[in-house]
Amino acid sequence: MKLLLSFLLSSFIGSLSVLADAPQSFIRINSTKQNYNVTQPWEKTAPYKRRALGAVLEGQRVLTTAEVVANATYIEFETLDREQRAIARVLYTDNETNLALLEPVDQASILKGLVPLSLSQPVPLGSEVDIWQVEDTGLPLLTKGTLQSTDIISSFLDGHYFLTYEIKASMQSASSSYSIPVLNEGKLLGLLTSYDSDDQILDVISPEIIDNFLRDTEDGNYIGFPSLGVGAANTSDPHLRAWLKLNNDEGGVYITKLAPDGAAAKAGLQLGDVILSINGNALSRRGYYTSELYRQVYWSHLVRGEGAVNKAIDVSLRRGEETLSYEIKLQRPIDGLVPTDTIGSAPRYLIKGGLVFQELTKSYLQAYGEDWESKVPLNLLDAFAHPEDYEQDTDRIVFLSSVIPTPATVGYEFLNSAIIEKVNGQPIRDIPSLIKAFQKAELDTIHSIELDSAPHKIYLDAKLSDTVDTQLRQRGLPALSRE
Repeated sequence: MKLLLSFLLSSFIGSLSVLADAPQSFIRINSTKQNYNVTQPWEKTAPYKRRALGAVLEGQRVLTTAEVVANATYIEFETLDREQRAIARVLYTDNETNLALLEPVDQASILKGLVPLSLSQPVPLGSEVDIWQVEDTGLPLLTKGTLQSTDIISSFLDGHYFLTYEIKASMQSASSSYSIPVLNEGKLLGLLTSYDSDDQILDVISPEIIDNFLRDTEDGNYIGFPSLGVGAANTSDPHLRAWLKLNNDEGGVYITKLAPDGAAAKAGLQLGDVILSINGNALSRRGYYTSELYRQVYWSHLVRGEGAVNKAIDVSLRRGEETLSYEIKLQRPIDGLVPTDTIGSAPRYLIKGGLVFQELTKSYLQAYGEDWESKVPLNLLDAFAHPEDYEQDTDRIVFLSSVIPTPATVGYEFLNSAIIEKVNGQPIRDIPSLIKAFQKAELDTIHSIELDSAPHKIYLDAKLSDTVDTQLRQRGLPALSRE
């Protein structure tokens, strides 16, 4: 009995020492966020708060997720005992990977005495990891988890996929759990981005992605993650394989889209090519390659996770009956005609006489809700899906998003979603060019506006619209334009 009690006591003391040591590398993060209203771009939505647990790194820096600080109007650090607070600021943020690096405004304050974490090496499937939470009282909570699998997941910015650990664990609800650190043998392994309480699965940003993010910040000139500039489909369908003339022992992914200025296009790849391998890693028919640590990983990780901007990768591909090899220098994806990442950016717009003009963004399209692709007006969806049809004539798609009923817009209340082609005879390339075009009226009395759909051309009384603009400002509209 004495031996058993001695063993239990030593185990309890040992667990207490772990509980006491680990939080010395953590700091609370409190942020007040206020998003831009994409449908009424002159406004912001109601403010709300996020609380997270940040990982302290070397150099008075704190790592958290981009989602915690995106569109933040105020960010602060708070000690675990809740006794000290200090204003924080963002050093670097990457919405694609969902990572952000912060620092205190006062360099000599709140992080002093905390123990910086070093980054863990990647771990194999089946590894046990430590998931740390901290209660409001400052009591740390340690949950053990097991790395069950990996996947390529989009955790914040839709459409951008990166290697993610899927960890099996039963977590408790605790304060500051919006984003929390996951450790391996006392080193930072990743950051939690979501938790499915039904399946008890945590999605955690992998150490490879965190390492690449931190390395990119070292020279003070953050570039971001690379892209190949292709859209691809698997080659599982037997009819497609026969048409592509693929052998039974060959896998590969079929290039369905090619960004005109992307890395692949510049290197000479073509639509219809089948990528067979990247850096010697053969791709299966579903686009996976074999990893020593993770078994099967989707091919995009070889580009976005293991690659880097200006770094070359070797690609083997099938074109017809030829097998070709290319060395492709990776680059950052070029911001397209319809931007996909507008988080933290104020939307550009113009209100003229009650007509509301905006630049088309993916966030605007997503405001139509779930299944937005089936709800968005077809002309806007076409511009998003086929920007190459518009790029020659414009830099941004400008469209009429809504009409405020005013004396100047009588009869136009039904108009919305029409793409603007010309105003007063001037081609419209973006909101600044639209503002400039409205500064000139035909015969100084009428504005003519040419649309991509019926009625194709509408007119706005110049003097009356100016009067309406003045009245809109007097009624509290904060600004009639944002360039």
